[in-house]
Amino acid sequence: MPKQIIQSNKVPAPIGPYSQAVIANGFLFASGQIAFNPATGELVLSSIEAETTQVMENIKAILDEANINFDHIVKTSIFLSSMDLFAAVNQVYGSYFNADFPARETVAVKGLPRNVNVEISITALMSF
Repeated sequence: MPKQIIQSNKVPAPIGPYSQAVIANGFLFASGQIAFNPATGELVLSSIEAETTQVMENIKAILDEANINFDHIVKTSIFLSSMDLFAAVNQVYGSYFNADFPARETVAVKGLPRNVNVEISITALMSF
């Protein structure tokens, strides 16, 4: 089965040679999302909570485009500009899941695209 590219107009367009998400072998692999507001084209950086919310809303739009939801996510990767942001990001992130949380890693990195504070990528099952 060939891969299927997922492209939502409710998510900022990629800023490089990559796809928003790809479906292959029953999995959805979504590229890292940062806090671009697709309606304004601006980054949402007013607070780490607002930034994380925008990231999660971008992920939600990709999931919606693929006709799945947060329950389908099996793995996330969270990249932070500082581990000092962990608790605030975790609070917002956790509010998007009901139970049976996905596996994940959270790491602090030296730099992120556009000098944002958080980037999140996901892997999801297309069906249960």
